Amino acid sequence: MIVEQLYTGCLAEAAYYVVSEGEAAIIDPLRETAPYLERAARDHVKIKYVLETHFHADFVSGHLDLAKKTGAQIVYGPTAKPGFPAHIAADGEVLRLGKASIIVLHTPGHTMESSTFLLRDEEGKDYALFTGDTLFIGDVGRPDLAQKAGEITVKDLAGYLYDSLRSKIMPLADDVIVYPGHGAGSACGKKMSNETFATLGNQKKFNYALRDDMTREEFIAEVTNGLAPPPQYFPKNAALNKFGYASIDDVLAKGATAMEPDRFIAAATTTDALILDTRKPDDFVRGFIPGSIFIGLDGQFAPWVGALISDLKTPILLVAYPGREEEAVLRLARVGYDHCLGYLRGGFAAWQAAGKETDQLEEMDAKEFAATFSSLKGKVLDVRRKSEYDSEHLVGVANFPLDWINQFMDKLDRRQTYYLHCQGGYRSVITASILRARGFKNLVNLRGGFDALLKTSLKKTEYVCPSSLL
Repeated sequence: MIVEQLYTGCLAEAAYYVVSEGEAAIIDPLRETAPYLERAARDHVKIKYVLETHFHADFVSGHLDLAKKTGAQIVYGPTAKPGFPAHIAADGEVLRLGKASIIVLHTPGHTMESSTFLLRDEEGKDYALFTGDTLFIGDVGRPDLAQKAGEITVKDLAGYLYDSLRSKIMPLADDVIVYPGHGAGSACGKKMSNETFATLGNQKKFNYALRDDMTREEFIAEVTNGLAPPPQYFPKNAALNKFGYASIDDVLAKGATAMEPDRFIAAATTTDALILDTRKPDDFVRGFIPGSIFIGLDGQFAPWVGALISDLKTPILLVAYPGREEEAVLRLARVGYDHCLGYLRGGFAAWQAAGKETDQLEEMDAKEFAATFSSLKGKVLDVRRKSEYDSEHLVGVANFPLDWINQFMDKLDRRQTYYLHCQGGYRSVITASILRARGFKNLVNLRGGFDALLKTSLKKTEYVCPSSLL
């Protein structure tokens, strides 16, 4: 028997490949099918099942394309109502996989159709538990993504989650391995560990939500407290997963269109496309196409695209390093942005070589910023998340979270000069690019962000203040 976790760091997402006696199951696959098809071909096995723990909100699953290409059966747990053919398993139903078996456990709470898959090995012993977004390492799934007005509340879902954990998961043996759907960095939970799997016994000891003495009321209060609003693309991705989407092959083929600078300009003008620059922040700062938005591939690219581009149908034109264009198209598609029209052939260097207009962002290093900070009061924007800001921030500096830039932008003065910083420099460049495209001309980015600032000679007691002292 083979069990392999296929972890994708950008999305903090885990898919799983399980094999017994020539038959394979893929659990919660990403949008692209090639990795699973290639692995199955290499192992000379047939993909029998595509198991979905729930209708995912934070990425588009590859279940439809994978099933079409392999003949595999898509399986959901009880109450799921997909808009395509699938097997809706009963609670406790046994799925045979070679000499192993997979038991479907209905575990509502994160969503009502959420289910956990218990793998029994070829000797019939409980071996592993694929928990999706029901149970994470160090946390549980958030219960606020599937409530319906007038039908079910966040507290109702939290109560279902408590019951599911206590009745279906906690009674299992301590040596069962917990394989969750996400790790730290995912917006599907609050306190996830950096570890991506653990034994159930370990979680009974260290996961706050599995305390033996925790009452239902205490659990509901704990898991519903402090939930940040979910990213705007979550319900849109859930709908794609539930009702269907375009073939990934078609999306990749359309996005693979290479354009010379003049054609690129024409496409941007005639379609009102968003020009998305995916290079490193330092390269973007030194030169970019006027009006383009920066979201670099080497950061949390897909989640930031999903948080900041409000319409999944937005036409997109890419600026990427040569050789990374297909990667950018794929990573857009993973979160449902299927309308990439193509990319600039030769990247930004080709744009410069053609003599086209360029723009730049002004930057300041940490030492210069520290030396002039006292004169910048009221002009510095901390674009980190509120939780980061509350933990530690510069005294007198306003929080302007990138996540909610569209809601806060009208509070800024286009005539003012603003100095932007995040933790390391990635998010502040995203913020600056968006503001620049919206008509803010006087922007200065702090190179290296808060991390660089803390390495300067600044006195912490003078400049840096934990929120508990405010």
